[in-house]
Amino acid sequence: MTAVIELKNVTKSYKGNLLFDAVDLTVPQGRIVGIVGPNGSGKSVLFKMMCGFVFPDHGEVYVEEKQIGKEQRFPEGVGIIIDRPGYIANKTGFENLKELAQIQNQIDEEAIRKTMLILGLNPDNSQKVKNYSLGMKQKLAIAQAIMENQHILILDEAFNALDHDSVESLRELLLAFREEGKTIVMTSHNQEDIDYLCEDVYRINRGKLEKIV
Repeated sequence: MTAVIELKNVTKSYKGNLLFDAVDLTVPQGRIVGIVGPNGSGKSVLFKMMCGFVFPDHGEVYVEEKQIGKEQRFPEGVGIIIDRPGYIANKTGFENLKELAQIQNQIDEEAIRKTMLILGLNPDNSQKVKNYSLGMKQKLAIAQAIMENQHILILDEAFNALDHDSVESLRELLLAFREEGKTIVMTSHNQEDIDYLCEDVYRINRGKLEKIV
């Protein structure tokens, strides 16, 4: 299988704590990979290294065979949920997504509307994001991560604040993405999400990544 994401001998400390010690990881194309570990173990930092938001102290991170930080500052074609995105509070959900879409200018308004509807958000809702519930904000975060048909998804706690039906819908959506050949790396505090979705599961334990499934 083609390796979409690779970490080679990665060491990373954060705020004086050693989070990763000479870690290797290979994420094959078209698989859903789960990362588990207690709060503070470094899941978000790991994801930020995959996205080029932070860099390892030692070692190398590759996305589609390009070294992040050297051959490429940020990986292309990656949808991301890490630390809920900052939104323009006085604009609607649709207006926020439209502003984000204009950065890459790859999709039209119809694609934004379609994505919102898939996630149970009404693109014609005049409600401002500042008045959204936590669940609605989470759906908006998912929408920005998938609306440009990104072929790699890095999802840190994508299921947070979602009700039961929305969780079920998102699970089926991620499985459909996998069938399309997309690659997904995810975390969830709900073990059921990990068990249901992930073919490979790694636990962060004392600075190492241990494959448990």
